[in-house]
Formats: sequence, C-alpha cells, structure tokens
Amino acid sequence: MSDQQPSQDAPEGLEPAKTGVSSRRIADYLRTAILNGELAPGTRLRQEEIAERLGSSRIPVREALRMVEADGLVVVKSYSGARVAKLDFNEFDTAYRIRERIDPLALTLSLEGITDEDVARLEALETEVEETTSPDRFVALDREFHLATYAGCTDKQLLETVTRFWNTTQHYRRAYAQLIDDRGRSIITYEHRLLIDAIHRRDPIDAERFLSGHIRRTRITLAEHPELFD
Repeated sequence: MSDQQPSQDAPEGLEPAKTGVSSRRIADYLRTAILNGELAPGTRLRQEEIAERLGSSRIPVREALRMVEADGLVVVKSYSGARVAKLDFNEFDTAYRIRERIDPLALTLSLEGITDEDVARLEALETEVEETTSPDRFVALDREFHLATYAGCTDKQLLETVTRFWNTTQHYRRAYAQLIDDRGRSIITYEHRLLIDAIHRRDPIDAERFLSGHIRRTRITLAEHPELFD
C-alpha cells in the first residue's frame, strides 16, 4: 500500500509469521483501517503487500478485497487494482441526498421494533458524544449512535444499503468533525436530543423530519469545502 501505509504492527490476532490468515480477518483489518482513517481515500491497496504484512497468501487477500468492496469501502478495477473508495463532489452530493431519504426510512421501520432498552442505549451514547473532545472518537460514537437508531428495523437489505452509504461517506464525516466549532457541536447535540425524543415517543413524522434535516445540514456544510474532493 505504497500511497499510504498503515502502522507496521499487524492487528491483534494476526501474526505476520503465520500463513492461512482467513479472508474475513483480512477484511476486518482493512475495514477497520479504512473506517478509522488510517487508510485515506484513494490509497492503493497492493495484494502482495497486504499478504506480506499479514502473513498470508494472495488468494485470501483477493477475497477480502471483494468483501470490503461490497461494503462500499474499496474500488477494485481489473487493470488498475484496488484503492480505498474516494468520492468526487457529485458522487458525495448524490450519496448524501440518497441518505437523506433512506436513513429516515430505516428509522421509521425501526420504530416498530425498537425497545426501551435501545432508547436507553441511545441516551448513553449521546452522553458520550457530548463529552468527548476527540474528533476521531466523536466520529466513531456518532456512527454508533445513528446505526443504533435502526436497532428495531428488520429489513436486512435496507440496513445493508444504509450501512454501505455510511461506509462510503465515513471519510467526509471525519472531515466534518474537524471542521465544526463549539456552535456546530451544540447544534449536533440539539438535533440528536430531538431525535432521541422522537424515537422515545415512537413518532415517525418527527423522527424522519429531524434525521433528514440533520443529514442535509452536514451535506451543505461539507459542500462549502470543495478542497475535500480534490
């Protein structure tokens, strides 16, 4: 991965000297490295380098790349190899506009099965979101919070689609977390609290309205920074 290297230590549970590392474990490693920003958008992923790093042959690496491609994290092309997915502005704008529609749908369906314990978990996660001062921790908690709002949704295909768009846009949410100031954080807190209240009341109209506006505001803020898409 010559454009940008992850840390030299193999992930826990993967010993570089061992062979036969499973495709799923390699996929988990790549997924984590991409989602936490260790591998930036556009980074080239060379099969031989991944295999050497993780003590594997190239066959499970090839399958792992297909797995993370299905997650929306990697683009694999026949002649140019694999790279971490990167969006241009139009792709970003489309992805967010789609999210403004399908995330609220997943949330509405979730209200049919969400429990009081799920709502309590959202409260706890939001408290952590508000207390953290780390942008990276904020991104991780914010993702966990929003995906937890879909705990009651049983439509597997919809949830997979929602998660794929979350994966594809993860890098841009990290950029957003670094752009916002205290006022921006206060707005996020306010919107999250409104969302929790709507979920607690099992109110689909308010829940959809609050979530769609929340996603839209992020899109508009990021669109003011075209340098993110160069």
